[in-house]
Amino acid sequence: MDKILLTGGLGYIGSHVAVELCEKGYDIVIIDDLSNSEDFVLDRIEEITGKKIDFEKGDIRDAAFLDQVFKKYPIDGVIHFAAKKAVGESVNKPLLYYDINVGGLVCLLKAIEKTSIKKLVFSSSCTVYGTPESLPVTENSPFRETPSPYGKTKQMCENILTDVASVCAYDIVSLRYFNPVGAHSSAKIGELPKGTPNNLVPFITQTAAGLRNRLSVFGGDYDTIDGTAIRDYIHVVDLAKAHVQALATSLGKYEALNIGTGNGFSVLEVVNTFIEETGQEIQYSIVDRRAGDVEKIYGDTTLANEKIKWTAQLGLKEMVVDAWRWEKKLKDASET
Repeated sequence: MDKILLTGGLGYIGSHVAVELCEKGYDIVIIDDLSNSEDFVLDRIEEITGKKIDFEKGDIRDAAFLDQVFKKYPIDGVIHFAAKKAVGESVNKPLLYYDINVGGLVCLLKAIEKTSIKKLVFSSSCTVYGTPESLPVTENSPFRETPSPYGKTKQMCENILTDVASVCAYDIVSLRYFNPVGAHSSAKIGELPKGTPNNLVPFITQTAAGLRNRLSVFGGDYDTIDGTAIRDYIHVVDLAKAHVQALATSLGKYEALNIGTGNGFSVLEVVNTFIEETGQEIQYSIVDRRAGDVEKIYGDTTLANEKIKWTAQLGLKEMVVDAWRWEKKLKDASET
């Protein structure tokens, strides 16, 4: 495959995948509506890779826009990132999430029907497992009731893709992410939340940088080692490399793979690791649980290790150090 389309390719994960693809010799075209990203990220991708990147601004729900993109470029494969992703926001704005996440996917699939692409890689999530009965979750773990509309949209999307895979002419793989954190080692790209962060690590780094007075830890009464929620955190660069491997590997008509480290860390373990590795103090408060959050989840990644020859290489220390380097770079840029 030569030309790969990335929807939402200027976002946090998409931008890191763009870099990894370019470094492996792929040509890419990015579409993004810039609703949760910044256009300077395109320049940063080009700085890191030394390649000129094709970019089209638009919404994946715009059928005419998608048709124009597919006619303009000889696209061989698609990696679909464009979606809303905040658990808490999805509880308050469910229709927005169903419209963009589910409606956007359907619109994209209709556009793909008119093409001759070879593979679609879908950005899924461990939230499809809902509140799991046992840990670690495997790809055979059932989809259980999930407390957030965000999780429900990912379940719906995977069900749609399973049905489409049985009749389409291309292969589909769903990558079930756990919790991506960190940033590129160059500190040129990283997580860039608009407004108040919904994810833990950018909230930690913004607090350390003095942008926020105090970190709110949602829930201190979970049935875990220290009462705070447990997640499987994965370095975004490791996650990006998994996309390249999934794209390059023949997996059959449909495959779903867990992409994580296989280890669970509590919120306070992440906070304390950040403090230890960076020397920065963090003021935090335990507050009420956040609607939509699952108590604990981490995954078995054996299938990804075997089928696409991928294993996470970076640990929690590298994740928080790279995230802090990125945050400091942002702070320095804002002060000049």
